[in-house]
Amino acid sequence: MPLPNAYAAYNRNKVLTASPAELTLMLYDGAIKFCNFAIAGIESKDIEKAHINIVKTEKIIEEFLRTLDEKYPVYKDFENVYNYLMQRLQEANFHKDKEILQEVLMHLRSMRDTWKDVMKQNNTHGA
Repeated sequence: MPLPNAYAAYNRNKVLTASPAELTLMLYDGAIKFCNFAIAGIESKDIEKAHINIVKTEKIIEEFLRTLDEKYPVYKDFENVYNYLMQRLQEANFHKDKEILQEVLMHLRSMRDTWKDVMKQNNTHGA
């Protein structure tokens, strides 16, 4: 099997065997990656690259919103944060504003790091 196919198979298997907690972490990592790509697109004046990656970041935030569970007390707090991030991403896309994306990135990193801490405390991620 050629290397690109092996890599794709590895990634597919990684997702299929991941716990819900690990999938959430992967989504945060993906949102951070796409946000960084969008910033790079703005810096290089590649408007299409910026747009495509902002939209990818938005889709991940939309998934977080869609999967929030109202039975938990933090539901409303997360909903407010995700809605705020969506608003900021839309503004960043409209204006191609790197500073707004850096703000979103700061929030995403903070949320990801908190999630990693929760996973460690609950021992929910692989060795």
